[in-house]
Amino acid sequence: MKLTKIHIAELYKFTRKHFVEHYDVQTELVDHLANDIEVIWEVQPDLSFQEACDRSFKKFGVFGFMDVIEAKQKQLGKRYTKVLLKFMKEWLSIPKLFVTLLIFTFFYILVGFKINENVIDVFLILLTITQIFLASKLIKKANKRFKEKKRKYLLEEMIFRTGSLNCILLFSSFLQFSNFSNGITSIWGKCFFSGLITVAIIFSYVSLIIVPQKAEALLQKNDPEYKRV
Repeated sequence: MKLTKIHIAELYKFTRKHFVEHYDVQTELVDHLANDIEVIWEVQPDLSFQEACDRSFKKFGVFGFMDVIEAKQKQLGKRYTKVLLKFMKEWLSIPKLFVTLLIFTFFYILVGFKINENVIDVFLILLTITQIFLASKLIKKANKRFKEKKRKYLLEEMIFRTGSLNCILLFSSFLQFSNFSNGITSIWGKCFFSGLITVAIIFSYVSLIIVPQKAEALLQKNDPEYKRV
Protein backbone atom coordinates (compact mmCIF):
# COMPACT_ATOMS: atom_id res chain seq x y z
CA MET A 1 0.00 0.00 0.00
CA LYS A 2 1.28 3.46 -0.91
CA LEU A 3 0.69 6.68 0.98
CA THR A 4 -1.57 9.28 -0.59
CA LYS A 5 -1.15 13.07 -0.62
CA ILE A 6 -3.65 13.21 2.24
CA HIS A 7 -1.44 10.87 4.26
CA ILE A 8 1.62 13.01 3.55
CA ALA A 9 -0.25 16.12 4.68
CA GLU A 10 -1.20 14.30 7.88
CA LEU A 11 2.44 13.41 8.48
CA TYR A 12 3.40 17.08 8.22
CA LYS A 13 0.74 17.88 10.82
CA PHE A 14 2.06 15.03 12.94
CA THR A 15 5.60 16.44 12.95
CA ARG A 16 4.33 19.94 13.83
CA LYS A 17 2.30 18.43 16.64
CA HIS A 18 5.54 16.96 18.01
CA PHE A 19 7.32 20.33 18.10
CA VAL A 20 9.12 20.25 14.74
CA GLU A 21 8.68 23.83 13.50
CA HIS A 22 11.12 24.05 10.58
CA TYR A 23 9.89 22.89 7.20
CA ASP A 24 13.17 21.34 6.05
CA VAL A 25 13.36 19.18 9.19
CA GLN A 26 9.69 18.29 8.81
CA THR A 27 10.32 17.16 5.23
CA GLU A 28 13.17 14.85 6.25
CA LEU A 29 11.05 13.29 8.98
CA VAL A 30 8.01 12.95 6.71
CA ASP A 31 10.12 11.12 4.12
CA HIS A 32 11.46 8.78 6.79
CA LEU A 33 8.03 8.14 8.32
CA ALA A 34 6.41 7.60 4.92
CA ASN A 35 8.99 5.00 3.88
CA ASP A 36 8.79 3.24 7.23
CA ILE A 37 4.98 3.16 7.23
CA GLU A 38 4.97 1.55 3.79
CA VAL A 39 7.39 -1.11 5.07
CA ILE A 40 5.16 -1.70 8.10
CA TRP A 41 2.13 -2.09 5.83
CA GLU A 42 3.93 -4.73 3.78
CA VAL A 43 4.17 -6.86 6.92
CA GLN A 44 0.86 -5.83 8.51
CA PRO A 45 -1.46 -4.51 5.81
CA ASP A 46 -4.46 -4.49 8.16
CA LEU A 47 -3.08 -1.68 10.30
CA SER A 48 -4.68 1.74 9.94
CA PHE A 49 -2.60 4.72 8.88
CA GLN A 50 -2.61 6.14 12.41
CA GLU A 51 -1.55 2.83 13.94
CA ALA A 52 1.31 2.45 11.46
CA CYS A 53 2.33 6.05 12.06
CA ASP A 54 2.40 5.54 15.85
CA ARG A 55 4.52 2.40 15.46
CA SER A 56 6.97 4.23 13.27
CA PHE A 57 7.15 7.14 15.71
CA LYS A 58 7.92 4.81 18.63
CA LYS A 59 11.13 3.81 16.87
CA PHE A 60 12.49 7.29 17.56
CA GLY A 61 12.60 6.47 21.27
CA VAL A 62 11.57 8.32 24.41
CA PHE A 63 12.66 11.75 23.15
CA GLY A 64 10.82 11.44 19.86
CA PHE A 65 12.14 13.74 17.15
CA MET A 66 14.46 15.69 19.47
CA ASP A 67 17.59 13.75 18.47
CA VAL A 68 16.86 14.37 14.77
CA ILE A 69 16.30 18.09 15.41
CA GLU A 70 19.53 18.34 17.41
CA ALA A 71 21.53 16.56 14.71
CA LYS A 72 20.09 18.87 12.03
CA GLN A 73 20.91 21.93 14.14
CA LYS A 74 24.53 20.80 14.49
CA GLN A 75 24.79 20.07 10.77
CA LEU A 76 23.43 23.43 9.66
CA GLY A 77 25.21 25.22 12.51
CA LYS A 78 28.54 24.06 11.06
CA ARG A 79 27.42 25.13 7.58
CA TYR A 80 26.38 28.56 8.86
CA THR A 81 29.73 28.97 10.64
CA LYS A 82 31.60 28.12 7.43
CA VAL A 83 29.60 30.77 5.58
CA LEU A 84 30.47 33.38 8.23
CA LEU A 85 34.16 32.48 8.14
CA LYS A 86 34.18 32.60 4.34
CA PHE A 87 32.88 36.18 4.25
CA MET A 88 35.07 37.25 7.19
CA LYS A 89 38.18 35.95 5.41
CA GLU A 90 37.36 38.31 2.54
CA TRP A 91 38.24 41.17 4.90
CA LEU A 92 41.84 39.99 4.81
CA SER A 93 42.06 40.73 1.10
CA ILE A 94 42.55 44.06 -0.65
CA PRO A 95 40.76 46.53 -0.58
CA LYS A 96 38.83 45.38 2.52
CA LEU A 97 42.11 44.74 4.32
CA PHE A 98 42.72 48.50 4.27
CA VAL A 99 39.38 49.12 6.03
CA THR A 100 40.20 46.41 8.58
CA LEU A 101 43.54 48.08 9.36
CA LEU A 102 41.82 51.46 9.72
CA ILE A 103 39.37 50.05 12.27
CA PHE A 104 42.20 48.37 14.18
CA THR A 105 44.35 51.52 14.16
CA PHE A 106 41.43 53.69 15.30
CA PHE A 107 40.80 51.59 18.38
CA TYR A 108 44.51 51.13 19.06
CA ILE A 109 44.88 54.91 19.28
CA LEU A 110 41.64 55.21 21.22
CA VAL A 111 42.80 52.75 23.89
CA GLY A 112 45.83 54.95 24.55
CA PHE A 113 43.76 58.15 24.55
CA LYS A 114 44.31 59.63 28.02
CA ILE A 115 42.23 62.82 27.81
CA ASN A 116 39.07 61.05 28.91
CA GLU A 117 38.96 57.47 30.18
CA ASN A 118 35.27 57.24 29.32
CA VAL A 119 35.88 57.55 25.58
CA ILE A 120 36.12 53.76 25.15
CA ASP A 121 32.96 53.32 27.21
CA VAL A 122 31.05 55.72 24.95
CA PHE A 123 32.17 53.96 21.76
CA LEU A 124 31.32 50.52 23.17
CA ILE A 125 27.86 51.71 24.19
CA LEU A 126 27.27 53.27 20.77
CA LEU A 127 28.39 50.05 19.06
CA THR A 128 26.10 47.98 21.28
CA ILE A 129 23.12 50.25 20.56
CA THR A 130 23.87 50.00 16.83
CA GLN A 131 23.98 46.20 17.02
CA ILE A 132 20.68 46.08 18.88
CA PHE A 133 19.05 48.34 16.28
CA LEU A 134 20.34 46.32 13.31
CA ALA A 135 19.53 43.01 14.98
CA SER A 136 15.98 44.03 15.90
CA LYS A 137 15.45 45.25 12.32
CA LEU A 138 16.65 41.90 10.99
CA ILE A 139 14.43 39.95 13.38
CA LYS A 140 11.40 41.98 12.23
CA LYS A 141 12.31 41.15 8.65
CA ALA A 142 12.50 37.48 9.61
CA ASN A 143 9.08 37.56 11.25
CA LYS A 144 7.62 39.14 8.12
CA ARG A 145 9.22 36.46 5.90
CA PHE A 146 7.89 33.63 8.07
CA LYS A 147 4.42 35.15 8.17
CA GLU A 148 4.21 35.61 4.39
CA LYS A 149 5.50 32.13 3.55
CA LYS A 150 3.79 30.44 6.52
CA ARG A 151 6.84 28.22 6.91
CA LYS A 152 10.46 28.62 7.89
CA TYR A 153 13.70 26.76 7.39
CA LEU A 154 16.30 26.01 10.04
CA LEU A 155 19.13 27.71 8.15
CA GLU A 156 16.85 30.69 7.54
CA GLU A 157 16.27 30.89 11.30
CA MET A 158 20.02 30.94 11.90
CA ILE A 159 20.61 33.64 9.29
CA PHE A 160 17.90 36.03 10.48
CA ARG A 161 17.60 35.33 14.19
CA THR A 162 20.49 33.38 15.67
CA GLY A 163 23.09 35.65 14.05
CA SER A 164 21.28 38.73 15.39
CA LEU A 165 21.15 37.44 18.95
CA ASN A 166 24.83 36.42 18.84
CA CYS A 167 25.83 39.95 17.82
CA ILE A 168 23.82 41.52 20.65
CA LEU A 169 25.38 39.17 23.21
CA LEU A 170 28.86 39.77 21.77
CA PHE A 171 28.76 43.54 22.03
CA SER A 172 26.92 43.50 25.35
CA SER A 173 29.80 41.45 26.75
CA PHE A 174 32.28 44.14 25.65
CA LEU A 175 30.70 46.55 28.12
CA GLN A 176 32.03 44.29 30.89
CA PHE A 177 35.60 44.99 29.72
CA SER A 178 35.36 48.77 29.56
CA ASN A 179 37.23 49.24 32.87
CA PHE A 180 39.86 46.77 31.72
CA SER A 181 40.49 48.75 28.53
CA ASN A 182 41.16 51.93 30.49
CA GLY A 183 44.06 50.26 32.29
CA ILE A 184 45.84 48.88 29.23
CA THR A 185 49.35 50.30 28.82
CA SER A 186 51.38 47.63 27.01
CA ILE A 187 51.60 47.44 23.22
CA TRP A 188 50.46 43.81 23.18
CA GLY A 189 47.50 44.64 25.40
CA LYS A 190 46.43 47.44 23.06
CA CYS A 191 46.85 45.16 20.03
CA PHE A 192 44.80 42.39 21.65
CA PHE A 193 41.92 44.65 22.68
CA SER A 194 41.87 46.56 19.37
CA GLY A 195 42.03 43.32 17.39
CA LEU A 196 39.19 41.87 19.44
CA ILE A 197 36.90 44.82 18.73
CA THR A 198 37.89 44.83 15.04
CA VAL A 199 36.98 41.15 14.66
CA ALA A 200 33.71 41.74 16.52
CA ILE A 201 32.76 44.63 14.22
CA ILE A 202 33.51 42.58 11.09
CA PHE A 203 31.62 39.59 12.53
CA SER A 204 28.64 41.82 13.24
CA TYR A 205 28.69 43.37 9.75
CA VAL A 206 28.87 39.95 8.10
CA SER A 207 26.15 38.45 10.34
CA LEU A 208 23.70 41.35 10.18
CA ILE A 209 24.20 42.65 6.64
CA ILE A 210 26.25 40.46 4.28
CA VAL A 211 24.83 37.00 5.05
CA PRO A 212 21.16 38.14 5.14
CA GLN A 213 21.68 39.74 1.72
CA LYS A 214 22.89 36.36 0.44
CA ALA A 215 20.09 34.47 2.21
CA GLU A 216 18.09 33.45 -0.86
CA ALA A 217 21.12 32.01 -2.66
CA LEU A 218 22.32 30.21 0.48
CA LEU A 219 18.90 28.70 1.17
CA GLN A 220 18.45 27.54 -2.42
CA LYS A 221 21.90 25.98 -2.39
CA ASN A 222 21.19 24.20 0.88
CA ASP A 223 17.73 23.03 -0.19
CA PRO A 224 16.79 23.14 -3.92
CA GLU A 225 13.13 22.73 -2.95
CA TYR A 226 13.23 26.15 -1.28
CA LYS A 227 13.11 27.83 -4.70
CA ARG A 228 9.67 26.37 -5.33
CA VAL A 229 8.20 27.80 -2.13
